[in-house]
Amino acid sequence: MSAHFSRILFLWLVLAAGGLRAAEPRTLVFFGDSLTAGYGLDDPASEAYPALIQQKLDAARLPWRVINAGLSGETTAGGLRRVEWTLRSPADVFVLALGANDGLRGIEPAVSRANLQGIINRVRARCPAAVIVLAGMQMPPTMGERYAREFAAIYADVARENHLALIPFLLAGVGDQAELNQPDGIHPTARGHAVVAENVWLVLRPLLR
Repeated sequence: MSAHFSRILFLWLVLAAGGLRAAEPRTLVFFGDSLTAGYGLDDPASEAYPALIQQKLDAARLPWRVINAGLSGETTAGGLRRVEWTLRSPADVFVLALGANDGLRGIEPAVSRANLQGIINRVRARCPAAVIVLAGMQMPPTMGERYAREFAAIYADVARENHLALIPFLLAGVGDQAELNQPDGIHPTARGHAVVAENVWLVLRPLLR
């Protein structure tokens, strides 16, 4: 084998290896509560909105692997405790979708805000190159108009201060539609999750290309 041919073969192998690495799927983590976990669905693995995002990625032939790190009942405080465990495998995009249970429990918005900031700080420390997306949440007026206003403001403020992409309201078009929610009036049906997936996809898609 000539030196010239050996050099060409070596370069080809290097380029091929680089192409293989480029084709390896990147990781998209949805870190949330029962809304993310797909509570009450017949098959959360295929019907919850993270699974629907995976279907959209596959249809668009985008090399991404979705991890559903939703945990029913999770609060921002609980998320702060478990986020480092979740990130044992690095994330390329991290969607933070917590706070609904804080609001339903009437937790002081300043506390929830501090916990969200803590989660963001830990994600950045563990995965410095990760893109973080914050999913906004709102409370019904029955929680009190002042509380609902202060709670909703958390997300826009945290997103702005940390330069994050923001999904303005995760349940937009779903939260006030009885036919898209389960009998508890809190958790979306499979049809509701399809709407949630569209809300998420609108913000995510430009980031994933």
